[in-house]
Amino acid sequence: MIIRKLTVDEEPPMDLLLLADPSPKLVQEYIKRGVCFLAESNGEIMGVYVLLPTRPGTVELVNIAVVEEQHGKGLGKNLVMNAIKEAKTRGFKTIEIGTGNSSIGQLALYQKCGFRMIGVDRDFFTRHYPEEIFENGIQCRDMIRLSQDL
Repeated sequence: MIIRKLTVDEEPPMDLLLLADPSPKLVQEYIKRGVCFLAESNGEIMGVYVLLPTRPGTVELVNIAVVEEQHGKGLGKNLVMNAIKEAKTRGFKTIEIGTGNSSIGQLALYQKCGFRMIGVDRDFFTRHYPEEIFENGIQCRDMIRLSQDL
């Protein structure tokens, strides 16, 4: 498995990116401003993440997705740890991430990778997404914000 930056002449894997964020409009917006990384095995894309500079010294991990066949095999954790390493290499001092209140597995993963909760953006998903989102039997309404000093 290798993790590499998406090249200028490649199309981002929208089907995979849309697993983590159901808004094609939002994904297209941050893909243009951020840096996309791919996890590949034998030429096949297995995972993706996007780093987006937000403020001086701060970058946000705005999208992280893994193909379903690879769920539960540690690839998500490898991608998060690679994003942290990449952010440090690029000179950022802080990395942030946000996830839905209903994303129980992601909340656990991010905390295992050293992120700490710093806030809640109430009703983020009901304000920014036209359709209701449900996960783990819970309506996704609020964005849980997490951060890590690098």
